[in-house]
Amino acid sequence: MSVSSVAAVENLVAIAARTRQAARTLASLSTQQKNDAIEAIAQALEAAAADIAIANEADLKAALEDNLAKPLYGRLKLDAVKLKGAIAGVRDVAKLPDPAGTVQIHRELDDGLVLKRIACPLGVLGIIFESRPDAVMQISTLAVKSGNGVILKGGKEAVRSCQALVKAIRQGLTQAGLDPNAVQLLTTREETRALLELDSYVDLIIPRGSNAFVRFVQENTRIPVLGHADGICHLYVDTTADLEKTAKIAVDAKVGYPSACNAIETLLVHRDIAAKALPVLANALQQEGVKLLGDETARQVLTDIQAATEDDWSTEYSDLILAVRVVDSIEAAIDHINTYGSRHTDAIATEDQAAADQFMAQVDAAGVYHNCSTRFADGFRYGFGAEVGISTQKMPPRGPVGLEGLVTYKYQVVGNGHVVATYAGKDAKPFTHRDLL
Repeated sequence: MSVSSVAAVENLVAIAARTRQAARTLASLSTQQKNDAIEAIAQALEAAAADIAIANEADLKAALEDNLAKPLYGRLKLDAVKLKGAIAGVRDVAKLPDPAGTVQIHRELDDGLVLKRIACPLGVLGIIFESRPDAVMQISTLAVKSGNGVILKGGKEAVRSCQALVKAIRQGLTQAGLDPNAVQLLTTREETRALLELDSYVDLIIPRGSNAFVRFVQENTRIPVLGHADGICHLYVDTTADLEKTAKIAVDAKVGYPSACNAIETLLVHRDIAAKALPVLANALQQEGVKLLGDETARQVLTDIQAATEDDWSTEYSDLILAVRVVDSIEAAIDHINTYGSRHTDAIATEDQAAADQFMAQVDAAGVYHNCSTRFADGFRYGFGAEVGISTQKMPPRGPVGLEGLVTYKYQVVGNGHVVATYAGKDAKPFTHRDLL
């Protein structure tokens, strides 16, 4: 390990220790105290809006000079509309039920011997993300509400924006009478590697970024990782699809925010409807500047589009590019999605309920939709207030992860001199196992 890396680890250990201590205080707060802190954060962000805008403009200017990739540039932008929406999301978190302290199991094991399983905070979260300064607000608020401390590491392209946001958030915590060390910001590459080594201080790592970035995190830490590497989402158009409705869905799912992980990257169309559907859908998409790439059958209908390659079916463009494939059946569409998809979000357009039921049951994804845009895959839109990220793993939490994904649980048993020997051996006393909830 280099001298700079050793120094980064030593410095970060001190930061993480302060965050863990602040997290213990958060974990003991009442729901009202946490909600008051969230409102103070929202007010501090509103008061700092001008400073945040200046910082973001500086980041955007530097990004242009550095030729930042178009998808990342789109995520980096934090204009007045996005900021206002993000602050509304902060306040929405305060309205949500508090997940910490919930009694999940309340059971009498025997007379005077009672078991409880109680939800509790994870402890300290390490969040590493590329671009997306708005993630700072979402994650910090969710951490406070769930009683967790958080160490944030944004990409270098968003460093000024993140600093302005975290400064306001810490001011809000201070104004609420809480330890601002509950929310920390890291800014250097050395600190990223150091954070991944702090398994004694950090309880969960959540990476948000590119495929390569997430895989790097997963392969370089012993800390549990929650996240998704790809956002390869699909829209399948079945034989009974309402084409006017489907065109609106396709445009929204691709054009609204093409760099989002819930934007579609592949359009699948049933062969029986291809000749009719493809011109309608292509016209709607191309009018919005979408470049279409098609398989051989699609190009027989849409003669002006370029050929898609095998790699296109597994590519997350994060841009106004869409791969188009004609399939012979709904089963073929499902097979394609389960082969090339990233288990993020996939949708079917159909007026046939049986087809919709089959698709939604058999597609292996965190989100499976019928006659609506994949762009609804979002914690705010699900009513979670905000999200820390989207998980495509099979084990829960899965999909947009809000408050429920930031708590674990502990078992508490209260007795009165009870010992296991009473319940073992030839004359063992039976347990009552009577649920009290």
